Amino acid sequence: MTGDGGLTTGGRPGPRLASFVAGLGMAFFSLLTIRHFFEANYPDSIFAGSFCDISAFFNCDSSAYSSLSALFDVPLGVPGLVIGALVMLGAVFPSVAFERTNRFVALVNGAGVIALFLLSVFIIGSLCLLCSGYYIASLVSLWLFWRYPPAREGASRVGGHGPWLRPSLLHLATFALFGLATAWGFAEYHEARRDAQSGGASARFVRQYFELPEVAWPSTISPFRTSSATPEFEDAPIRIVEYADLLCSDCRILYEQLKRLKKEFPGKMNVAFQFFPLDASCNDVVEKDKHPGACELSYMAAHDPDLFSEVHQRVFENFEAAKQPEWRNALAHELSLEGAVNDSVTRSIVQRLIETGREYERTSEEYAYGIRSTPTMIINNRLVIGTFPDAQMRALLQALIDEAEGGERGFLENWVE
Repeated sequence: MTGDGGLTTGGRPGPRLASFVAGLGMAFFSLLTIRHFFEANYPDSIFAGSFCDISAFFNCDSSAYSSLSALFDVPLGVPGLVIGALVMLGAVFPSVAFERTNRFVALVNGAGVIALFLLSVFIIGSLCLLCSGYYIASLVSLWLFWRYPPAREGASRVGGHGPWLRPSLLHLATFALFGLATAWGFAEYHEARRDAQSGGASARFVRQYFELPEVAWPSTISPFRTSSATPEFEDAPIRIVEYADLLCSDCRILYEQLKRLKKEFPGKMNVAFQFFPLDASCNDVVEKDKHPGACELSYMAAHDPDLFSEVHQRVFENFEAAKQPEWRNALAHELSLEGAVNDSVTRSIVQRLIETGREYERTSEEYAYGIRSTPTMIINNRLVIGTFPDAQMRALLQALIDEAEGGERGFLENWVE
């Protein structure tokens, strides 16, 4: 260790400790994002589904389900974990070469953090609070490397001077090998979780579903279908009443999932879209005002039964744009739905469907009724909250078909082996 400047090599305990704390923050928030990635994508039980219970913008589930959440099966939090560990090690075992390399990595990481922030806000349309913790710790670390640079001849020791682009090639190669080994380990773990999801986890999910108490159908079942296998709702082997909000990010995930599963189970599913916007302007069943504009979209979708599917699809296919009043106004004008919001009959229909949320016993001490978040589904008379991986939902739907159609073997046995 020298005394000629530098964040960790300048002989000053304060900056060195600050660098260690910043690295610890990076590693800590990375671990939380990795944990959330696996919990969201591979829940351990039917009681761990993801649903809209927080702000539409500050939503970690949207990030966990997005295409940015993993690269080559490696959760995006893994590189952050490695970088945080390197920053901590550089503070504990300081050397000029180690610091120069960490300084270069901090610069690259800072650029990556800014890019991810912009993608999250402007492409995904939400911001993960856990990721935000990593972003802040990373920028603090970058600022520390800028504030305490290695001195060089003829240059000030304060304010960013020093070699940003002169990493030690030996250290850089060692870091790369360490990072690749860590990434490989997490990729293997990811593959194991995915395999488990299609086997034992799906069997457990199906078993837990059939252990749930049966509930009655709502007193009014929505006439608006997103899947219609039979004219009478209860004649299909798979019957789903989907309490949903057109501006709920998890409802959009369910929309995509049901669109896939309808193709796999043709002629088997009746799905009724039960309007339940988390918008205080029309919904007082729960005290949540998460999605302004959701009531307006509900009225537009319910106004003309022949246009329901069009509005439903257009909203979820243009999800971020649908949050803007200008987009909603343009859609209303295009489909001649300008009068939907103020139409008393339409408002009465939507209100009647929302009010059925009061009919179910509370599922949380925090809320008075069982329908409290979106999406909530009543699947063949059992209430399920949230979204789940395709493998689990596919297993459940197949079990329901097996139960309806009978056969030589029970539905559970087909999923236990």
